[in-house]
Amino acid sequence: MNRTPGAREILNHSDHRAYPTPDGPWVLSMSWHDLLFMHWPVPAQELRPLIPPALHLDTFDGRAWLGVVPFRMSGVRPRFLPAVPGLSGFPELNLRTYVSAGGKPGIWFFSLDAHNPVAVRLARATFHLPYFDARMSSRKENDEISYRSVRTHRGAPPAEFVARYRPAGEPFESRPGTLENFLTERYCLYAADGRGNVRRGDIHHRLWPLRPAEAEVETLGMTGQIGVALPDTPPLLHFSDKLDVLAWAPRRLET
Repeated sequence: MNRTPGAREILNHSDHRAYPTPDGPWVLSMSWHDLLFMHWPVPAQELRPLIPPALHLDTFDGRAWLGVVPFRMSGVRPRFLPAVPGLSGFPELNLRTYVSAGGKPGIWFFSLDAHNPVAVRLARATFHLPYFDARMSSRKENDEISYRSVRTHRGAPPAEFVARYRPAGEPFESRPGTLENFLTERYCLYAADGRGNVRRGDIHHRLWPLRPAEAEVETLGMTGQIGVALPDTPPLLHFSDKLDVLAWAPRRLET
């Protein structure tokens, strides 16, 4: 169950995708662990001004969705190179919404905090993603994850997240047309460089193995950086134990 599959094995499972895997070789592989999806519906008009005009803001039943996603990375390595101890595993936390371009649904990251200064600088330089340095920890005891993140990036807006979370049900796979599928089954990310050019970075993985989740949140200071207030309602929660992922180099969108 915990064996990490090879790239060929991951690529052999692609029938669940909305569009084929990209041409060309993948450049990065990694595993995501102990991931919590926290999602809230928000008015689309609050997020639309924060998204580049080249991208369509995706909605479900007329509402946009904002996600806070803590997890832990391992085995992060470029193709043909081994993982480097101390650099290839670290906690990560992102604030995101959902967009599309050219019929390809993907993710727009407002921020990504990581407990790895080398990864932060490489991701900012090569993928043009808004990564930030943070002091972070992710500890697992039985099925419960204790997670803490405080942004330390010089000159960046503050962001903080402290919570305990755990799975609370049996694993399931989302079905097309459901909200769970809309929020999780996305196989690319979009990012803009310093000139405003939008790029798409493709990824591939098996269908998300989801479980219902529970969480006790002590501190949730993630959305002040974009000037959006979360609704005063409980978030939709999902947990995933582990997912193995391949990533391709980003490509500029054709305009």
